[in-house]
Amino acid sequence: MRLATIGLNHHTAPVAIRERLAFAAATLSDAVRDLLQTVAAEAVILSTCNRTEIYCVADAEDVIDWWANYHQMNVDEIRPYLYTHGCSETIHHAYRVACGLDSMVLGEPQILGQMKEAVRIATEQRALGTWLNALFQRTFAVAKEIRSHTCVGDNTVSMASASVKMAETVFPDLHQTRVLLVGAGEMNELVATYFAAKKPLAMTIANRSLPRAQALCDSLIVSATACSINDLPQIIHQYDVIISCTASPLPIIDKGTMEQAMVQRAGKPIFMLDLAVPRDIESQVNEINGIYLKTVDDIDSVVATGKEARRVAAAAAEQMVASKVAEFVAWQKQRQRVPLICALRDEGERARQQVLNNAIKQLEKGLSPQEALERLSVQLTNKLLHAPTRLLNKGNDETLTAAVSQIYRLQPPQHENERRLA
Repeated sequence: MRLATIGLNHHTAPVAIRERLAFAAATLSDAVRDLLQTVAAEAVILSTCNRTEIYCVADAEDVIDWWANYHQMNVDEIRPYLYTHGCSETIHHAYRVACGLDSMVLGEPQILGQMKEAVRIATEQRALGTWLNALFQRTFAVAKEIRSHTCVGDNTVSMASASVKMAETVFPDLHQTRVLLVGAGEMNELVATYFAAKKPLAMTIANRSLPRAQALCDSLIVSATACSINDLPQIIHQYDVIISCTASPLPIIDKGTMEQAMVQRAGKPIFMLDLAVPRDIESQVNEINGIYLKTVDDIDSVVATGKEARRVAAAAAEQMVASKVAEFVAWQKQRQRVPLICALRDEGERARQQVLNNAIKQLEKGLSPQEALERLSVQLTNKLLHAPTRLLNKGNDETLTAAVSQIYRLQPPQHENERRLA
């Protein structure tokens, strides 16, 4: 087993694949626990709308098989969309993800919070050991340092603000629209804030938990109404802009519902944005005349604003990431040498105790202290130098010779010809 990352993201897989391989928030703990019980010694599962990644101490192929089986898919069906990182690559990748350098929106801060939540869930399942605990502690520290010392998060168009820009392509004056947000999670909290700033005619938050929806309504700068998701079929026709982002494993807005809504609207257009993975809105809804349905994969062109400024900042951040990765790798190597160092010191201590005990016995027999010390020093020197001397006598290994010379700070004696040339 070794430290590894197996994953897919918006660069490697379309949303149709990402949603099939995602882990719902409600089942994430169970998935981590199952992964530990079957193939992994340590594991953290990060699952967002744009990526699903498994950070683990395990055999990567075993994890891929587990992932496919967990979602009842064929391994060959998912393999083309996956990337696998080994030990040092995993460190580099985790740092980049936490800093927002691998996000659709360069430098976006949400991913760091999502990583912390994934680690929290894994910690509850006792899924973090020496390697992943160290990796994520350092990852979070590096992300904080890079965001503090570079401008990677500046000039960023977030997915939330991009949602407003996309809606304005259909309704240039959002002040004259009615906005419906389905879901009251972290993403829609941000989206709601941006749409509230446009002061639409009406805003409604639909959620399974009414208290949570009401809490979000109360936090906005405009008046907003809370309702149950179960009310959607009866009210959805009233809205011009609909943004959905829930953790539902199945679509909650289907084609039939929207066909009926368009009849009630007499053909008046609707802009719909599905930010959920798996998707909340059936893809067939896009076939209905007058409905403009977009998904997270359509946001990329919108978030290109300020791209050059962020590219320059990202270059500085990438240099810091590389430096921090080198530090972590050096720490790893040092940890791997610790058992050898301990064993070497233990062997030295055993030799010291043995010759000391011999010296004490000799003193008790009447040997003079000076002679006892002389014998002790000779015995200790012989014991400590016996192993390297025997190895050097066995053959002409230049690597071994160089290592011994470096350890004992020796200069190999010059041959006769070398002395004459000197």
